[in-house]
Amino acid sequence: MKEVFDFIKKCGTYYLATVEGDQPRVRPFGTIDIFEDKLYIQTGKSKPVSKQIGVNPKVELSCFDGATGVWLRLAGELVNDDRVEAKKHMLDNYPQLRSMYNENDSNSQVLYFKNATATFSSLGGAPKTVKF
Repeated sequence: MKEVFDFIKKCGTYYLATVEGDQPRVRPFGTIDIFEDKLYIQTGKSKPVSKQIGVNPKVELSCFDGATGVWLRLAGELVNDDRVEAKKHMLDNYPQLRSMYNENDSNSQVLYFKNATATFSSLGGAPKTVKF
């Protein structure tokens, strides 16, 4: 999982795909965190992405490292963690979000991956899979 975290962190931006009815929805994200040995992302409960995950927690994210030509696809289920400690850990690592979110507000949301499968791929090599 640490390898997946490090890769996503290096890329900076990743794209998270959800489903709304029968329509895929993809948007850029930038938050990634490890807390209590789980991989977390962050969003706002008022956003459509939060509602989509609430209906169907299966998501996939993708990011690309242009310097190495390697991309990552991470598929799994997101689990909401409403604990203040988890939100605080995320926001402490992304202090720029504190202008919009607070670990004690009713909007901040952190979610962790379960049943995750990460696949590292490139044009020149065999894919590498990591599960956690």
